[in-house]
Amino acid sequence: MAGSGERARHWRYEELPGVDLLRARYIHKTFVRHTHENFVIAAIADGVEIFHHGGADQYAGPGALALVNPDTSHTGRAGVPEGWRYGAVYPSPQLVAEIAAETTAIRGTPGFTSPVLEDPYAAGLVHEVLRAVDEDNPLAAATLLRVAVTRLLRQVGGPLPQRAVRTAGGRAAARARAVLEERMAQPPSLERLAADLGTSPFSLLRAFRTAYGMPPHTWLTDARVRRARSLLDAGTTPAEAAVAVGFTDQPHLNRHFTRIVGVPPGAYQRERREDGSRIAGRKNVQDPNA
Repeated sequence: MAGSGERARHWRYEELPGVDLLRARYIHKTFVRHTHENFVIAAIADGVEIFHHGGADQYAGPGALALVNPDTSHTGRAGVPEGWRYGAVYPSPQLVAEIAAETTAIRGTPGFTSPVLEDPYAAGLVHEVLRAVDEDNPLAAATLLRVAVTRLLRQVGGPLPQRAVRTAGGRAAARARAVLEERMAQPPSLERLAADLGTSPFSLLRAFRTAYGMPPHTWLTDARVRRARSLLDAGTTPAEAAVAVGFTDQPHLNRHFTRIVGVPPGAYQRERREDGSRIAGRKNVQDPNA
């Protein structure tokens, strides 16, 4: 990646529980349609990112933030020949809900009502969070993160609509998702899945895309990568994780993982292990008896 001018680091900081961190510069990178379990708060430093969200292409340039709610389908690609450079924080829904309850009047499940916000000050706060992490300053990192999330919620925050499953199609889509989640390593064919749910393949495809923003096979790949991330975080090797989630081999996992997460699984796991080792080393220096 470095040879192409592209680079990315995806990591965690033990002193910011429930938050993933990312710094990246991409030129030719294209993120396929995917979702995140956490919120995406991405501050563009230079260049332009285009991401498909809510049925339309969204554009985020320098000083803007790309904001994506959990479990929301979106893509990502460069909007200019030189690509885009950005820093991002991915706070958990629980953390955002906690901040919203303390600092806003939002009722219900909080989220962002706009996918792009032009706010250089808020974008700068995101970069400052990452800088504080680099400097191993947990007080500053946690403070700046909460200030940033509060500012964003006050500007473009609101209660997220509940996903409707009242229609027969919505119920079938929800049941299909549950089956795919349970049988991730050995999923049924579309025809078998539709027959088991008492519907037709075409009806199921249409209902699933309406409910989740992507067809079942795309959702399954995304879900497999999500689960692989959890396994890698727990110490499972990439080769073992690939088999566990239903990919044919590690190269298969590598390809899809990189297209969705932005870094290969080996680099992803290595950065997280190294961060844990740095934190442990710092604590041991502070307390020689630890």
